[in-house]
Amino acid sequence: MTILGDNLTTSPLGFGGMALTPVYGAVDPTDALATLHHAVDAGITFIDTANVYGGGSNEELVGKLLADRRDEVTLATKFGITGNPAAGQRSSRGDREYVLQCADESLARLGTDVIDLYYLHRLDPNTPIEETVGAMAELVAAGKVIHLGLSEVTADELRRAVAVHPIAAVQSEWSIWSRDVERNVVPAAAELGVGFVPYSPLGRGFLTGTIDSNALGDNDIRRHFPRFADGSLDANQAAVEVIKGVAEAVGATPAQVSLAWLRQKGTELGLGVVPIPGTRKRERIDENIASSAVTLDDAQVATLDSIAATVTGARSADAKWVSAGRE
Repeated sequence: MTILGDNLTTSPLGFGGMALTPVYGAVDPTDALATLHHAVDAGITFIDTANVYGGGSNEELVGKLLADRRDEVTLATKFGITGNPAAGQRSSRGDREYVLQCADESLARLGTDVIDLYYLHRLDPNTPIEETVGAMAELVAAGKVIHLGLSEVTADELRRAVAVHPIAAVQSEWSIWSRDVERNVVPAAAELGVGFVPYSPLGRGFLTGTIDSNALGDNDIRRHFPRFADGSLDANQAAVEVIKGVAEAVGATPAQVSLAWLRQKGTELGLGVVPIPGTRKRERIDENIASSAVTLDDAQVATLDSIAATVTGARSADAKWVSAGRE
C-alpha cells in the first residue's frame, strides 16, 4: 500500500476511469464494467472518476462496481469543470453552492453515501480557492467526504488550500514527457505532506510505444493536444525509442518502465506517488501492475530524465488550464 497525505492509504497503482468513456472512441458499457472488476480483482483498488467524464455516465459505471464491492474500493471523484474539454470547451466553477450541489449529484450517481477522496478538478479563476476548499471542508464535516484533493494547482494555490483544510493529494499530469510539476508543485507537496496522483502517467498511451498517429479516430480527444498534432507526434517518436531501449535492457515493457520511473521519482523527491493509468484492456492492467517489479539504475533514470527536454508541443492547448501556465 501507499500513503498519500492526510493518512490516506491506497493501492500502489490506481485506475483512471476516463479511459472507459468515449473520449478515445466508442466503448461497450458491459466490457467497461468487466475491466473495472478485473482491476479490483488484480489489486488495483484506488478508482478515479469525475462528474464530467461522459457527462456523469462514468460515475454511474463506477457505481455499478461499488454496488457489489464498495468496501474494497478507495473511491476518488472530482468536480469543478463545467464545460466539455473533449470538445475544446474549458470552464470551471468552484463557488460554495456549486461544490455542495456537485457532491450530492456525484453521490447519487455513484450510489454511495461517502466519497473517499474528493478533488477540485480545476480552479475557478473567479472564486478564491479558500472559498472552494472551505465548502469542501463542509462536506468532510457532514460525513459525505473523507479526504480532499486538488487537480492542476500551483504551489501557491496548494499552500492557500492547505491553510484551510488538510489536502491528501494533488492530481496533475506527470510522466517522463511531462515534468513541469517537478519545478514547484511537487516540492511544495513534499514539504506540506501532500501525496501526488499523476494522471496520464503513460502520456495518454504515447509512452507505451503503441500509438500510431495515423490510427487516431476523428473523435479521439488526443487530437486536441499539441503533442499529438500532425508533425509533433512523429517528432516525439524519438522519445519512445529511448524508453524502448531502457525497457529492453531491463526486460520490461515501455509502459512498465514509465511507471517504474514515476515510482522512483516519488522516492527520490520524498512524497507518496500513486499513478492512475487508464485502459480498456484487461491485459494492460496486469502489465501495469507488474511494473512494481521493475527497478531502474541511476544511469537508466538519467537517460529517461533527458527525454522531457526533447519533446515537441505543449501538454495542453490552453496553458492556463494546467498549473504550469499559472506559475
